[in-house]
Amino acid sequence: MKKQNVTAAIPEIRPGQSIELLKELHILTRDGKLNQDSRRKLKQVYHLAQFIEPLLDGMETLVDHGAGKSYLGFILYDLYIKSRASGEVIGIESRRELVEKSCELAQRLGFPRMRFIASTVEEALASTDLPSSVDVVTALHACNTATDDAIRFALSRQARHIVLVPCCQAEVAATMRARKAESLARTPLAELWRHPIHTRELGSHLTNVLRCLLLESHGYDVTVTELVGWEHSMKNELIIASQRGKPRKNARERAEAILREFNIEELAPRFTY
Repeated sequence: MKKQNVTAAIPEIRPGQSIELLKELHILTRDGKLNQDSRRKLKQVYHLAQFIEPLLDGMETLVDHGAGKSYLGFILYDLYIKSRASGEVIGIESRRELVEKSCELAQRLGFPRMRFIASTVEEALASTDLPSSVDVVTALHACNTATDDAIRFALSRQARHIVLVPCCQAEVAATMRARKAESLARTPLAELWRHPIHTRELGSHLTNVLRCLLLESHGYDVTVTELVGWEHSMKNELIIASQRGKPRKNARERAEAILREFNIEELAPRFTY
């Protein structure tokens, strides 16, 4: 009996998708099947990819910061880039063993325009291994200030589009916590972060608000939405910024006012450059 084509047997799999890659990502089982959990994971992957696909028009270079096992880069390359004549995906990851595994997988899959660099996001700012300008920068679940480093990198390389799913924003909350007594004496608004859980939640929210204002001050249009279901994470905020050339006039002033109001002006170098 002729073996049934996997793509035909599983309608969720798109024509031309790499079956071996889907197995590596544990979306398909080793025998090429899709169970309930993996079907949900595939749906999450497509959900994220649909936000990024419109940004890839005319793209030559995509840099994925804090790439981990480079799942995002591999999926985007497989779905949208491998069929093109040009376009490169570069994964930046500090753990060398993951970089080596990604290099091996790209070679095995025949994905020649993927490369991986062992580096922190901060180190990548000065790296000569990366192009002086890039089209798209992504950073999914880059912890704490690594997301801010990814923004700085994107701005320094004149990225046309930036896609962020921030994670574990602790710096703003820690600064608010350290100056809480002073803030409580100064303004009743400090009641908003008097309790530790509120400090953490409000600090995380403020961090993303300040990031959006920073991007707008550099001429980006910013959209913030919920990335439903991605890795079942509570860190579920998706920020997409696209370069439009005209800075929002009052964005920096608003950010400075927020820093003053919440008594965290010492963080101005991170959010108002």
